[in-house]
Amino acid sequence: MQLTVWTYEGPPHVGAMRVATAMRDVHYVLHAPQGDTYADLLFTMIERRDRRPPVTYTTFQARDLGADTAQLFQDAVSDAYERFQPKAMLVGASCTAELIQDDPGGLAEALALPIPVIPLELPSYQRKENWGAAETFYYVVRTLAKPRDDDDRDSRSPSCNLLGPTALGFRHRDDVQEIQTLLTQLGIEVNVVAPWNATPDDIARLGDADFNICLYPEIAETAARWLKRTYKQPYIDTVPIGVTATNRFVSEVAELAGVDPLPVLNTINSRLPWYSRSIDSTYLTDKRVFVFGDASHAMAAARMCKHEFGFDVVGIGTYSREYARKVRVLAEELGVDALITDDYLEVEARVQELQPEMVLGTQMERHIAKRLGIACAVISAPTHVQDYPAAYSPQMGYEGANVLFDTWVHPLMMGLEEHLLGMFSEDFEFHNDATPSHLGGGATSKPDPAEQHLPVDPSSAAPASVDGQLSWSADAEKTLSRIPFFVRGKARRNTETFARERGIQTITSETLYDAKAHFGK
Repeated sequence: MQLTVWTYEGPPHVGAMRVATAMRDVHYVLHAPQGDTYADLLFTMIERRDRRPPVTYTTFQARDLGADTAQLFQDAVSDAYERFQPKAMLVGASCTAELIQDDPGGLAEALALPIPVIPLELPSYQRKENWGAAETFYYVVRTLAKPRDDDDRDSRSPSCNLLGPTALGFRHRDDVQEIQTLLTQLGIEVNVVAPWNATPDDIARLGDADFNICLYPEIAETAARWLKRTYKQPYIDTVPIGVTATNRFVSEVAELAGVDPLPVLNTINSRLPWYSRSIDSTYLTDKRVFVFGDASHAMAAARMCKHEFGFDVVGIGTYSREYARKVRVLAEELGVDALITDDYLEVEARVQELQPEMVLGTQMERHIAKRLGIACAVISAPTHVQDYPAAYSPQMGYEGANVLFDTWVHPLMMGLEEHLLGMFSEDFEFHNDATPSHLGGGATSKPDPAEQHLPVDPSSAAPASVDGQLSWSADAEKTLSRIPFFVRGKARRNTETFARERGIQTITSETLYDAKAHFGK
């Protein structure tokens, strides 16, 4: 374990909170010291939930360690049951409480409560948040699910369960709505969505469905495999992000359900395929993109970049170590190296090395790209409050493809616009002191060129000499400042490499143009 400013995943009990908070009529009692009580902050501030998370803490303090913390935990469980009257309870320990080894499961069982009490054994120092969510959901399903009633099997429409959406998940609420719409168009009933808004009674009905749809494999695949072994329910793990993946998803679902997929496939409602075939899309062709996030979203985004946008994927990575093999296989198909890490400094180093024109990642990659002056869009958790819009913004399905089209293309377009504004920064209408035209004040006079100060991108600023040998002339720096900010860093490095190989010590504008010609071959 290492100290860090940022982390891609919290400890596994945070994953358990995500499952508990997603459900109804469930309560989670967490044996944790004072200071670990951050559930309200996570779910009410970041996700903007309209109700408090169903989590009770024991909040023991240092002075309690010399007394009976086991009794403190049992009192907390009893009080939570009396106050909230849940239909099922989860009990577990935070990473700090794990060290005192109070056995929450055994202590709760001794209370003999009249509801199912599910103990969570989540090794805090070996595993992370998504694994904790997957294990929690698996424990819930294994404890509460029941076999189907075959009496009405032939008298109803085909049905399925949607598995995996949780609280604090990236656009999970809207993804569920989009996929439910597709299934309705196919004539397939949704039996249960879990854990999102599911009750213990809903979990008991999981076995009634004909098959399962594993929307988020990091969360639901363990439970889906158990349901397949126990109740013979097949499952689909195709993540329907992008038009191509959604088409495949629709076909697979229709085959399992025994229905015709054409009513959906013949009425695709996405502007992405049209744009990809249009003349305007040539602006996006071969844009160099680096992708990082949880495995499912990163792989789906990389495939979309390659096959639907015409981007050049120069790197792909994930912090989901459990899915590292799948990411490496895709990286090999794309001809790039996979980055498997949960250290954001390694990700930043790779972005600096590759100098992509766009980064698709988490909120951490958004910060990294902003510092480096690179266009960026968020595709995966961890996210921040701005990534939970009030508007309907799915990532999955055909409408999700529209949302991604806007989310990914607009940063590149705005990058072009900023570059054009920089090019015309000396124009009498567009210089920094000009009154905005929409305010009706008219343009001010053109500033004195001697007083004109062009904006300098911090990522492109360099000392007078590099490695004690290379230096940039004033005219070269000025020429460099006119290069679009999102490729300026790459232009500087290429030019310095070109100069070193030829023994040039002072880089001029001519050197910069020669380097451009050389690397453009």
